[in-house]
Amino acid sequence: MNKNSDPKIKLKTQSNQSEVATFGAGCFWCVEAIFQHLEGVESVVSGYSGGDINNPTYEEVCSGSTGHAEVCQLTYDPSKITYTELLEVFWQIHDPTTLNRQGEDVGTQYRSVVFYHNAQQKILAEKYKKELDGSGAWNNPIVTEISPYKNFYRAEEYHQDYYKLNADNPYSTFVILPKMEKLKKVFSNKLKQ
Repeated sequence: MNKNSDPKIKLKTQSNQSEVATFGAGCFWCVEAIFQHLEGVESVVSGYSGGDINNPTYEEVCSGSTGHAEVCQLTYDPSKITYTELLEVFWQIHDPTTLNRQGEDVGTQYRSVVFYHNAQQKILAEKYKKELDGSGAWNNPIVTEISPYKNFYRAEEYHQDYYKLNADNPYSTFVILPKMEKLKKVFSNKLKQ
């Protein structure tokens, strides 16, 4: 048998390839902090996605006029964490029933959104959303947008690694830290050592 046609070798090669996921769940500082701590997530970049202008600034996105959402783009190893596991964390870290709002952050830029990169991600996101909505876990319907990925623009440098660099500021203490504590309780088995 040819070494390259052995299905075990082929599967091993495929499982070592990184994949990309893009999620919006309110302020990207919170989303970034959560996903950076998951085993198998190789990188998390805060940025803007889904809008109509190229290279938007934070101020332009915050105006609500660009159509972009604050998102995090993850590069992950699917042999260590699956897309379904990422979705599970995504839906646990925010309220997917509030339209264009997460806590005090209000506007279309803070919408709950999954930008899928391929047909499999779309299928999984829609399935998970439907099952979660039908479970009665939330009193209100889930309004998370599931849309095809079309663009991503890296946010300004001061937005990158925000929680790591600003853990003592009030936003980090009152908004991000409670989410981090919940992550440690609910997903302790998925965290980096």
